[in-house]
Amino acid sequence: MIDLAAMHRIPAMYELQVFVAPGGLMSYGVNVSEMQRRAANYVDKILRGAKPGDLPVEQPTKFELAINLKTAKALGLTIPPSLLLRADRLIE
Repeated sequence: MIDLAAMHRIPAMYELQVFVAPGGLMSYGVNVSEMQRRAANYVDKILRGAKPGDLPVEQPTKFELAINLKTAKALGLTIPPSLLLRADRLIE
């Protein structure tokens, strides 16, 4: 998908940071490692005897914005400074 977007010079946004490092323009989505830690807590509770149906459903609380500046430059895009300041991760 990343290669197809680059070939057609399409600025694409993804849901996970793993797409940004190899050339995706930007991503905004959950912090995967945080979600894995929270899932591990659920597993721990279940292994300690909690009934899965009794555990509350949780929603993600931490989202991250990642921007690939090299891809932006290749596409001829200027990322506004206000967006750069909000980014959690900038890839150069």
